[in-house]
Amino acid sequence: MSPYGSAVFGIFPRADPIVVRCDYVVVGGGTTGCVVAARLSEQADISVLLLEEGPRDLNPYIHIPGAYYKTAQGPLLKRYEWEPTAEQQRTDKPTMVQARVLGGGSSVNAMIYIRGNPQDYARWEALGADGWGYSNVLPYFLQSEDNNRFCNETHALGGPLGVSDIDDIHPLTRGWLQACQQAGLPYNPDFNSGNQAGCGLYQITARGGRRSSAATAFLKPARKRPNLDIRTGARVTRIIVEKGRAVGVEYFSLGRWFVVRAEREVILSAGAIATPKLMMLSGIGPADALFRHGIKAVADLPGVGQNLQDHVEISLIYQLNGPHSYDKYKKLHWKAAAGLNYLLFGGGPASSNLIEGGAFWWGNRDEAVPDVQFFMVVGAGIEEGVETVPGGNGCTVNLGQVRPRSRGEVTLVSANPVDNPRVSPRYFSDPADLDAVTEGTMAALDIMEKPAISRYVAKRQVPPQAMKSREQVRQFCLQTAHAALHPAGTCRIGNDELAVVDSQLRVRAVEGLRVADASVMPTLVSGNPNAVCIMIGERAADLIKARRPAEADLPVRHVPPELNP
Repeated sequence: MSPYGSAVFGIFPRADPIVVRCDYVVVGGGTTGCVVAARLSEQADISVLLLEEGPRDLNPYIHIPGAYYKTAQGPLLKRYEWEPTAEQQRTDKPTMVQARVLGGGSSVNAMIYIRGNPQDYARWEALGADGWGYSNVLPYFLQSEDNNRFCNETHALGGPLGVSDIDDIHPLTRGWLQACQQAGLPYNPDFNSGNQAGCGLYQITARGGRRSSAATAFLKPARKRPNLDIRTGARVTRIIVEKGRAVGVEYFSLGRWFVVRAEREVILSAGAIATPKLMMLSGIGPADALFRHGIKAVADLPGVGQNLQDHVEISLIYQLNGPHSYDKYKKLHWKAAAGLNYLLFGGGPASSNLIEGGAFWWGNRDEAVPDVQFFMVVGAGIEEGVETVPGGNGCTVNLGQVRPRSRGEVTLVSANPVDNPRVSPRYFSDPADLDAVTEGTMAALDIMEKPAISRYVAKRQVPPQAMKSREQVRQFCLQTAHAALHPAGTCRIGNDELAVVDSQLRVRAVEGLRVADASVMPTLVSGNPNAVCIMIGERAADLIKARRPAEADLPVRHVPPELNP
């Protein structure tokens, strides 16, 4: 049955959809989608429509770095239950979250700017991502960057994306970094130099004390262009494929159905969970699985939804012996003081992302480069699912294996676009991941015993103080690990039968359709992937421009005013 039928949707009853036209439609206004749409709209002779399911980025907490504790849990997130393996012995229903707001993850994340390391991109090329080596992608990182400290062969200034040092570093962060050095980790002044090993301060995507999201850095300057239309609150339900070519999408918004006819291309940037879901709902995916849900395959691509990877994380929680963390700003008078400092001078605690320092080190010594990442969170209960401490003053050390070997999948549970897909990350299905995380946790516990940081600690709350043996720690990791919220790989680049897109990001067997988001990564990079998603957007826009038909006499097709009520 047609989704339109004769039903009444909201306050706008309509038997037939509103049909609009544009040159390019970008599905998903997350990190990558914002970059693609903004860069494509630089061509004045084409029209671009960006569709985002969530709201605009008007929530003031988005733009204040210190309000990360608000954006890390709340209404701007969409939650997906993920299935633990039997070995994990979980009795709860764990969730992973994805952003549901213009700017995507770049509007709600901790803003940590990490590119991975050169070996990550060598792995991509070895897996069939031709032309995605480090020397190929570095120019795109430089193209977007406006760094407030570095300007050298690996950093640039003048790009739209603000990348900055955190001006006010908390004493607890400094104490933890000194403890890392007491434990034998060298100090690393730049995790993005090509050498990640050691401890140091993170740079963040911020400028002038305000978050530099993909929406503010790329879309905001482009909004004045008449050839760019941005539509939020738009739930895309299907890609329209005719005679083997993607010709548009259908979406529902404000009680009305719309069909967008894309004259040139459809670009999917909905993320590593929503992109494969939308493809499968549209008949692009494993034909046998689609048939079981009553969906006719228009392209039998068995790799859609496979190869799911995520950084699994462990949280260690400590109670402090005084108001030594940002938790003290939960008290009204301290909160008021911090707010006044920020309003008057743009600095103080509100200009910090609350996760100022970290480290990269080895869990598996057979690895050529560090495979475990550490984060010093100067507070407890800041992130969703992480508990607070008695007395209210605590800190958290997060750590995770950055190059997971375990692989999961995203599959449909029904043909209903409203239903969330089944997310099965299969964390620790490869025992090497659990080994690395166990060793990383042992190292983190040791660092917290060093004098530079232990003088602030009253007790360890999670795991319990009595837990000391490696086997106990291993079981703790197995049973309490949580999603690091970096899903990737479900529509990967490659040239084998399970690859979904080619090196130009074009979907195999479907003309006029590309994917540009974290789902195209053959493997996760070593660290937070947001900067990589921006790079993918930059490169995708250039790839699309290079293949743009030379039809200069085509009229510019603007989306009608009713798309922006």
